Amino acid sequence: MGAQTLNAPIVTMASTPDGGGYWLVASDGGVFSFGDATFYGSTGAMHLNAPIVSAASTPDGGGYWLVASDGGVFSFGDATFYGSATTDINPLLVNELANTDGAQQVIVVDAPSAASTTATLYTFENDGTGWYQAFAPMPARDGENGWIAGSARHEGDGTTPEGIYPIGSTIYGTNPDPGTHFAYHQLVCGDWWDEDASSPRYNTFQHVACGTTPSFGGGSEALWTEGNAYPSMAVIDFNTPSTGPIGSGIFLHADLGVPTQGCVSLPYGDLVTVLKWLSPSLHPVVVMGPDSVIRSF
Repeated sequence: MGAQTLNAPIVTMASTPDGGGYWLVASDGGVFSFGDATFYGSTGAMHLNAPIVSAASTPDGGGYWLVASDGGVFSFGDATFYGSATTDINPLLVNELANTDGAQQVIVVDAPSAASTTATLYTFENDGTGWYQAFAPMPARDGENGWIAGSARHEGDGTTPEGIYPIGSTIYGTNPDPGTHFAYHQLVCGDWWDEDASSPRYNTFQHVACGTTPSFGGGSEALWTEGNAYPSMAVIDFNTPSTGPIGSGIFLHADLGVPTQGCVSLPYGDLVTVLKWLSPSLHPVVVMGPDSVIRSF
Protein backbone atom coordinates (compact mmCIF):
# COMPACT_ATOMS: atom_id res chain seq x y z
CA MET A 1 0.00 0.00 0.00
CA GLY A 2 3.04 2.25 0.09
CA ALA A 3 2.16 4.06 -3.13
CA GLN A 4 -1.48 4.63 -2.18
CA THR A 5 -3.11 7.36 -0.13
CA LEU A 6 -5.14 5.75 2.65
CA ASN A 7 -8.18 7.19 4.41
CA ALA A 8 -7.08 5.47 7.63
CA PRO A 9 -3.91 3.66 8.76
CA ILE A 10 -3.41 -0.08 8.37
CA VAL A 11 -3.79 -1.66 11.81
CA THR A 12 -3.88 -5.43 11.28
CA MET A 13 -3.66 -8.24 8.72
CA ALA A 14 -4.78 -11.82 8.19
CA SER A 15 -3.30 -14.52 5.95
CA THR A 16 -5.06 -17.08 3.78
CA PRO A 17 -4.86 -20.67 5.10
CA ASP A 18 -2.26 -21.73 2.53
CA GLY A 19 -0.12 -18.64 3.01
CA GLY A 20 -0.59 -17.69 -0.61
CA GLY A 21 -2.07 -14.28 0.16
CA TYR A 22 -3.21 -11.89 2.83
CA TRP A 23 -5.57 -9.07 3.69
CA LEU A 24 -4.42 -5.73 5.07
CA VAL A 25 -7.06 -3.99 7.18
CA ALA A 26 -7.30 -0.28 8.01
CA SER A 27 -8.79 1.24 11.16
CA ASP A 28 -11.89 2.35 9.21
CA GLY A 29 -12.44 -1.26 8.09
CA GLY A 30 -11.01 -0.84 4.61
CA VAL A 31 -9.74 -4.21 3.34
CA PHE A 32 -6.98 -4.70 0.74
CA SER A 33 -6.34 -8.18 -0.66
CA PHE A 34 -3.13 -9.58 -2.16
CA GLY A 35 -2.04 -12.93 -3.63
CA ASP A 36 -4.82 -15.53 -3.54
CA ALA A 37 -6.75 -13.61 -0.89
CA THR A 38 -10.25 -12.72 -2.15
CA PHE A 39 -11.99 -9.47 -1.28
CA TYR A 40 -15.37 -10.17 0.37
CA GLY A 41 -16.28 -6.72 1.60
CA SER A 42 -15.33 -4.07 4.13
CA THR A 43 -16.71 -1.50 6.56
CA GLY A 44 -14.92 1.33 4.79
CA ALA A 45 -18.19 3.01 3.76
CA MET A 46 -19.89 2.50 7.15
CA HIS A 47 -20.01 4.83 10.15
CA LEU A 48 -18.22 2.92 12.89
CA ASN A 49 -18.68 3.66 16.58
CA ALA A 50 -15.12 2.47 17.23
CA PRO A 51 -12.11 1.68 14.99
CA ILE A 52 -11.29 -1.75 13.63
CA VAL A 53 -8.36 -3.28 15.51
CA SER A 54 -8.19 -6.93 14.45
CA ALA A 55 -9.09 -9.41 11.70
CA ALA A 56 -9.26 -13.19 11.31
CA SER A 57 -9.74 -15.52 8.36
CA THR A 58 -12.14 -18.46 8.26
CA PRO A 59 -10.42 -21.88 8.11
CA ASP A 60 -11.15 -22.28 4.39
CA GLY A 61 -10.18 -18.70 3.49
CA GLY A 62 -13.68 -18.05 2.16
CA GLY A 63 -14.36 -15.12 4.49
CA TYR A 64 -13.14 -13.09 7.41
CA TRP A 65 -14.20 -11.23 10.53
CA LEU A 66 -13.26 -7.66 11.37
CA VAL A 67 -13.30 -6.67 15.05
CA ALA A 68 -13.65 -3.15 16.45
CA SER A 69 -12.21 -1.86 19.70
CA ASP A 70 -15.68 -1.70 21.28
CA GLY A 71 -16.21 -5.41 20.60
CA GLY A 72 -18.22 -4.97 17.43
CA VAL A 73 -17.84 -7.84 14.96
CA PHE A 74 -18.40 -7.62 11.19
CA SER A 75 -18.52 -10.81 9.10
CA PHE A 76 -17.86 -11.18 5.36
CA GLY A 77 -17.84 -14.05 2.87
CA ASP A 78 -18.60 -17.39 4.55
CA ALA A 79 -17.71 -16.04 8.00
CA THR A 80 -20.70 -16.52 10.31
CA PHE A 81 -21.77 -13.84 12.76
CA TYR A 82 -22.25 -15.33 16.23
CA GLY A 83 -22.63 -12.12 18.23
CA SER A 84 -20.57 -9.26 19.59
CA ALA A 85 -19.75 -7.50 22.83
CA THR A 86 -21.01 -4.05 21.85
CA THR A 87 -24.41 -4.37 23.51
CA ASP A 88 -22.78 -5.27 26.80
CA ILE A 89 -19.89 -2.78 26.61
CA ASN A 90 -21.30 0.44 25.23
CA PRO A 91 -24.87 0.53 23.92
CA LEU A 92 -25.76 3.72 22.08
CA LEU A 93 -28.14 5.83 24.12
CA VAL A 94 -30.34 6.43 21.08
CA ASN A 95 -31.01 2.68 20.85
CA GLU A 96 -32.34 2.74 24.42
CA LEU A 97 -34.92 5.46 23.75
CA ALA A 98 -38.57 4.46 23.71
CA ASN A 99 -39.29 6.68 20.73
CA THR A 100 -37.54 8.87 18.16
CA ASP A 101 -40.67 9.94 16.21
CA GLY A 102 -39.27 8.55 12.97
CA ALA A 103 -36.34 10.99 12.98
CA GLN A 104 -33.03 10.16 11.32
CA GLN A 105 -31.19 12.76 13.41
CA VAL A 106 -31.60 12.81 17.17
CA ILE A 107 -30.13 15.19 19.72
CA VAL A 108 -30.20 13.75 23.23
CA VAL A 109 -29.75 16.13 26.17
CA ASP A 110 -29.13 13.88 29.17
CA ALA A 111 -28.97 15.45 32.64
CA PRO A 112 -27.81 13.56 35.75
CA SER A 113 -30.86 14.58 37.81
CA ALA A 114 -34.04 16.64 37.73
CA ALA A 115 -32.34 19.38 39.75
CA SER A 116 -29.26 19.57 37.55
CA THR A 117 -28.47 22.70 35.55
CA THR A 118 -25.87 20.90 33.43
CA ALA A 119 -26.23 18.03 30.99
CA THR A 120 -24.46 16.14 28.23
CA LEU A 121 -25.62 16.60 24.65
CA TYR A 122 -25.30 13.67 22.24
CA THR A 123 -25.84 13.66 18.48
CA PHE A 124 -27.00 10.57 16.59
CA GLU A 125 -27.80 9.91 12.94
CA ASN A 126 -29.31 6.93 11.18
CA ASP A 127 -27.84 6.36 7.70
CA GLY A 128 -30.22 3.51 6.84
CA THR A 129 -27.98 0.79 8.25
CA GLY A 130 -28.35 1.87 11.86
CA TRP A 131 -27.58 4.61 14.35
CA TYR A 132 -24.14 6.08 14.88
CA GLN A 133 -22.85 8.90 17.05
CA ALA A 134 -22.17 11.92 14.86
CA PHE A 135 -19.90 13.88 17.23
CA ALA A 136 -18.24 13.46 20.61
CA PRO A 137 -20.49 14.29 23.59
CA MET A 138 -20.79 18.02 24.32
CA PRO A 139 -21.22 19.86 27.65
CA ALA A 140 -24.58 21.61 27.86
CA ARG A 141 -26.47 23.83 30.31
CA ASP A 142 -30.19 23.81 31.00
CA GLY A 143 -32.70 25.71 33.11
CA GLU A 144 -31.74 27.46 36.33
CA ASN A 145 -34.49 25.50 38.11
CA GLY A 146 -33.69 22.15 36.54
CA TRP A 147 -36.17 19.94 34.70
CA ILE A 148 -39.91 19.34 34.76
CA ALA A 149 -42.42 17.47 32.58
CA GLY A 150 -43.38 19.74 29.69
CA SER A 151 -47.08 19.72 30.56
CA ALA A 152 -46.33 20.80 34.15
CA ARG A 153 -44.34 23.91 33.21
CA HIS A 154 -45.58 27.47 33.36
CA GLU A 155 -44.30 30.56 31.62
CA GLY A 156 -41.13 31.95 33.17
CA ASP A 157 -40.54 29.20 35.74
CA GLY A 158 -36.89 28.69 34.73
CA THR A 159 -37.20 24.96 34.06
CA THR A 160 -36.34 23.02 30.94
CA PRO A 161 -39.19 20.85 29.60
CA GLU A 162 -38.64 17.10 29.55
CA GLY A 163 -39.77 15.29 26.41
CA ILE A 164 -39.22 14.82 22.69
CA TYR A 165 -39.57 17.83 20.39
CA PRO A 166 -38.88 18.66 16.73
CA ILE A 167 -36.42 21.31 15.59
CA GLY A 168 -38.19 24.41 14.27
CA SER A 169 -38.19 25.07 10.52
CA THR A 170 -36.07 28.24 10.73
CA ILE A 171 -32.71 28.86 12.40
CA TYR A 172 -32.16 32.43 13.64
CA GLY A 173 -29.13 34.44 14.63
CA THR A 174 -27.57 37.86 14.89
CA ASN A 175 -24.63 36.50 12.87
CA PRO A 176 -24.81 35.54 9.19
CA ASP A 177 -25.75 31.95 8.38
CA PRO A 178 -22.76 29.78 9.43
CA GLY A 179 -23.65 27.20 6.78
CA THR A 180 -26.85 25.55 7.98
CA HIS A 181 -29.18 23.38 5.90
CA PHE A 182 -32.31 24.98 7.35
CA ALA A 183 -33.94 28.24 6.33
CA TYR A 184 -31.93 30.94 8.10
CA HIS A 185 -33.06 34.38 9.24
CA GLN A 186 -30.43 36.89 10.31
CA LEU A 187 -32.00 38.92 13.09
CA VAL A 188 -32.66 42.64 12.60
CA CYS A 189 -34.15 45.43 14.67
CA GLY A 190 -37.81 44.65 15.36
CA ASP A 191 -37.43 40.85 15.51
CA TRP A 192 -39.14 39.50 18.63
CA TRP A 193 -40.19 36.23 20.20
CA ASP A 194 -43.69 36.67 21.59
CA GLU A 195 -43.64 35.31 25.15
CA ASP A 196 -46.85 36.97 26.31
CA ALA A 197 -49.17 34.13 27.36
CA SER A 198 -52.23 36.33 26.68
CA SER A 199 -51.18 37.08 23.10
CA PRO A 200 -52.84 35.26 20.18
CA ARG A 201 -49.33 34.88 18.70
CA TYR A 202 -47.84 33.45 21.90
CA ASN A 203 -44.63 31.47 21.37
CA THR A 204 -43.97 32.61 17.80
CA PHE A 205 -41.45 34.78 15.98
CA GLN A 206 -42.82 38.24 15.23
CA HIS A 207 -41.43 41.29 13.44
CA VAL A 208 -42.58 44.82 14.20
CA ALA A 209 -41.29 48.07 12.79
CA CYS A 210 -37.91 48.97 14.25
CA GLY A 211 -38.27 51.36 17.16
CA THR A 212 -41.93 50.62 17.84
CA THR A 213 -43.37 48.91 20.90
CA PRO A 214 -45.03 45.58 20.05
CA SER A 215 -48.62 44.88 21.06
CA PHE A 216 -47.49 41.85 23.05
CA GLY A 217 -45.68 42.22 26.37
CA GLY A 218 -44.81 39.80 29.14
CA GLY A 219 -41.26 38.51 28.93
CA SER A 220 -41.11 38.80 25.14
CA GLU A 221 -37.54 38.85 23.82
CA ALA A 222 -36.01 41.45 21.54
CA LEU A 223 -34.00 38.81 19.73
CA TRP A 224 -31.74 41.13 17.78
CA THR A 225 -30.31 42.52 21.04
CA GLU A 226 -29.23 39.08 22.31
CA GLY A 227 -26.11 38.55 20.21
CA ASN A 228 -24.18 36.83 22.98
CA ALA A 229 -26.81 34.13 23.38
CA TYR A 230 -28.20 34.09 19.85
CA PRO A 231 -25.33 34.47 17.36
CA SER A 232 -27.11 31.47 15.83
CA MET A 233 -29.77 29.35 17.46
CA ALA A 234 -32.32 26.66 16.73
CA VAL A 235 -35.88 26.61 18.00
CA ILE A 236 -36.87 23.57 20.05
CA ASP A 237 -40.56 23.19 19.16
CA PHE A 238 -41.93 22.90 22.69
CA ASN A 239 -45.54 24.13 23.07
CA THR A 240 -45.79 24.66 19.32
CA PRO A 241 -48.53 25.39 18.44
CA SER A 242 -49.30 26.67 21.91
CA THR A 243 -51.66 24.65 24.09
CA GLY A 244 -51.52 27.12 26.97
CA PRO A 245 -49.17 29.23 29.10
CA ILE A 246 -46.72 26.40 29.75
CA GLY A 247 -43.71 28.15 28.26
CA SER A 248 -42.23 29.75 25.18
CA GLY A 249 -38.95 30.51 23.49
CA ILE A 250 -37.14 27.24 24.20
CA PHE A 251 -34.01 27.46 22.08
CA LEU A 252 -30.70 25.68 21.49
CA HIS A 253 -28.33 28.61 21.82
CA ALA A 254 -24.82 29.71 22.81
CA ASP A 255 -23.59 29.17 26.36
CA LEU A 256 -23.24 32.30 28.51
CA GLY A 257 -21.48 30.49 31.36
CA VAL A 258 -24.58 30.30 33.57
CA PRO A 259 -27.77 28.18 33.63
CA THR A 260 -30.48 29.20 31.18
CA GLN A 261 -34.05 30.33 31.73
CA GLY A 262 -35.27 27.04 30.26
CA CYS A 263 -33.31 26.69 27.03
CA VAL A 264 -30.39 24.37 26.27
CA SER A 265 -27.05 26.04 25.66
CA LEU A 266 -23.75 24.84 24.19
CA PRO A 267 -20.28 26.35 23.82
CA TYR A 268 -20.39 28.40 20.63
CA GLY A 269 -18.10 26.14 18.59
CA ASP A 270 -20.15 23.07 19.51
CA LEU A 271 -23.37 24.96 18.74
CA VAL A 272 -22.21 25.82 15.22
CA THR A 273 -21.12 22.21 14.65
CA VAL A 274 -24.58 20.95 15.59
CA LEU A 275 -26.48 23.61 13.62
CA LYS A 276 -24.45 22.87 10.46
CA TRP A 277 -25.09 19.13 10.89
CA LEU A 278 -28.88 19.36 11.27
CA SER A 279 -30.80 18.60 8.09
CA PRO A 280 -34.56 19.19 7.64
CA SER A 281 -34.77 16.19 5.31
CA LEU A 282 -33.76 13.96 8.23
CA HIS A 283 -36.52 15.37 10.50
CA PRO A 284 -34.34 16.00 13.56
CA VAL A 285 -35.76 15.88 17.07
CA VAL A 286 -34.47 16.71 20.54
CA VAL A 287 -35.00 14.17 23.33
CA MET A 288 -34.18 15.80 26.64
CA GLY A 289 -34.53 15.34 30.36
CA PRO A 290 -32.96 13.71 33.42
CA ASP A 291 -31.32 10.34 32.85
CA SER A 292 -33.95 8.68 35.04
CA VAL A 293 -36.75 9.43 32.55
CA ILE A 294 -35.11 10.14 29.20
CA ARG A 295 -35.60 6.60 27.89
CA SER A 296 -39.35 6.69 28.49
CA PHE A 297 -40.69 9.44 26.21
